[in-house]
Amino acid sequence: MSTSADNQEEGLAEGTLMSHLVELRNRLFIMFGSVFVVFLALFPFSKPIFEFVSEPLRTVLPGGQLIATGTASPVIATLKLSFYLALMLAMPVVLYQVWAFVAPGLYKKEKHFAFPLLASSILLFYVGLAFAYFVVFPLIFKFVVAFTPESVSYMPDITDYIGFVMMLVLVFGLAFETPVATVLLVWTGITSVEKLGTARPYVFLGAFVVGMLLTPPDVISQIMLAIPVYVLYELGIIMAKLFKSRPVK
Repeated sequence: MSTSADNQEEGLAEGTLMSHLVELRNRLFIMFGSVFVVFLALFPFSKPIFEFVSEPLRTVLPGGQLIATGTASPVIATLKLSFYLALMLAMPVVLYQVWAFVAPGLYKKEKHFAFPLLASSILLFYVGLAFAYFVVFPLIFKFVVAFTPESVSYMPDITDYIGFVMMLVLVFGLAFETPVATVLLVWTGITSVEKLGTARPYVFLGAFVVGMLLTPPDVISQIMLAIPVYVLYELGIIMAKLFKSRPVK
């Protein structure tokens, strides 16, 4: 009897594992497929997209033009830009697939928390991208152009520019996830709201250290990353209090 029961349990466990693997495969297919579809939709418009993305630099650049130093640089740069933008635009689909995969294993109370956090993380990610483009980029490029000696012809390469701005928008997009990360730390029991409050001085200092490490070596971009991170940390503490005290039906 015990051997039969053990075999039955092993069969059920194996079937459950296979079903999870199949579901994971399907959701990964949807993730990569969504990025690929958005990439195909964006690529025909790669030239106007590049004009839009490069506008913060071109408006302050003497002559208003970038250069291409490599033979295939224009093609490589536009391909990279289309792929990065496709990944960012498809992020809601990617995050939803992750949430849908783990949701069946969550309790009802946890599901009440998970979906608002998912929506908040998507919104904050795009707010971070917009903040980088509309606020940080103009300040950085004005600073760089103003700091350039008159004897130097400042003409950035398009491939380097795309890599630079995509790295920076990704940093700001992830940095704006600070409130969500803060809530998750409290929700999972790793820390408490009270401990987060006492850690304010260390977070303030750490925000400037992170800004120094993740942004270009100029004071403006470091400050523009550090201050929002700290403000968002305070917002995360407020959100953690609300989620903690919110009654769950």
